[in-house]
Amino acid sequence: MSPADALPIAGRFRSLRHRNFRLFWTGQLVSLIGTWMQSVAQAWLMHRLTDSAFMLGLLGFAQFIPVTAFSIWAGVIVDRVDKRRLLLITQILAFVQAVALAALSATGHAQPWMVLALAFGFGLVNAFDLPVRQSILVEMVGREDLSNAIALNSAAFNVARILGPAFAGVLVSTIGETGCFWLNAASYVAVIASLLAIRLPGRVPSSQMTLGSLQDGIRYAIGTTSIRNLLVLLAICGGFGFQYNTLLPVFARTIFHADARVYGALMSAFGVGSLIAALSMTRALDRWGLRRNLLVGLIGSGVGLALFAWSRWLPLTLAMGLLAGYGLILYVASTNTLVQMTTEDRYRGRVMSLYTFMFIGTTPLGALMAGWIAERAGAPVATSVCAMFLLGGALWVSARLRFLREQEAAKARATAPPPDEP
Repeated sequence: MSPADALPIAGRFRSLRHRNFRLFWTGQLVSLIGTWMQSVAQAWLMHRLTDSAFMLGLLGFAQFIPVTAFSIWAGVIVDRVDKRRLLLITQILAFVQAVALAALSATGHAQPWMVLALAFGFGLVNAFDLPVRQSILVEMVGREDLSNAIALNSAAFNVARILGPAFAGVLVSTIGETGCFWLNAASYVAVIASLLAIRLPGRVPSSQMTLGSLQDGIRYAIGTTSIRNLLVLLAICGGFGFQYNTLLPVFARTIFHADARVYGALMSAFGVGSLIAALSMTRALDRWGLRRNLLVGLIGSGVGLALFAWSRWLPLTLAMGLLAGYGLILYVASTNTLVQMTTEDRYRGRVMSLYTFMFIGTTPLGALMAGWIAERAGAPVATSVCAMFLLGGALWVSARLRFLREQEAAKARATAPPPDEP
């Protein structure tokens, strides 16, 4: 390969040249593999204890309702404190939660209400962890490499999304859920060590965390049309379209009559598609390229989920999971990049907390919806409803892109010089 050919490939990983981001990315990758292992084992444990699709929905509700309640206020805190220290605190608390869940499972004392309570605790930590994790990237790599850092962060998430469920499927079916919980607890050592090694420029924390600060951030997001539209669409598609995760244990145990290995394979199929999308995002894209990704992502995820819901042939089911996973991450990563490219630095923490609120904070309602429909009409019907939300979002994006193109064409005509006189 010539140097000219190698350069574009190296450019796809350019944000890793920053030491701080390299440490952060490596620690996150290890920790996220453990987190996905816990997620798979936790849902499997709940379905084994209760045999209820609704309880899976309630588990999702418990895990994400703290994000709904606290993520916007968390953004005010993120904008006014040392981000690395806040991340260190959230990761230590997540480690404590993981140890508690592992200990309960190991001693055989885990009950559904305990799993729900610990899921709530993890969600409370995530309410602060998610916005600070997003907003700290620009301090590590600068604006020039921000979009690449977001893409590589998403790639790490989705590598973990492949490996974590695959490992968990084997472990749960051989030694039970406890092994997954202990490995997740151990994985936090890597991310805590990486955060301790990171060195960022110092800043003077502010203690002025006021309602006015929160309102300023909300006004800024609402007043910026592109950010407002992206966040509202994310709330609808993220909250009500991305609930396939909640129901995967039902597909594995009830529809395919399989063990945790098939459950892990289903999770990994979505992860493979997501990783492909994340890697495709590492190339440089302008705003129009990112906007097209929104449309392609929503169409791919909607069609993939609709076919996934009704397939009874496992290879086709896995293929449709891959397509849906590709579309979901293409859409989400493009939304994240567009929001961060538009946001002023002084509002970044608050806007990213709104991003977290819209993406994950609306999930409790979607999880309850999916669980309720699945309990009464079956998981395929519930998953089809999720697909309808995604395809509806695609129709809106298509109309919006036509409007923006017509607007740009009208501006071009208005500013064009008059034709020469004959």
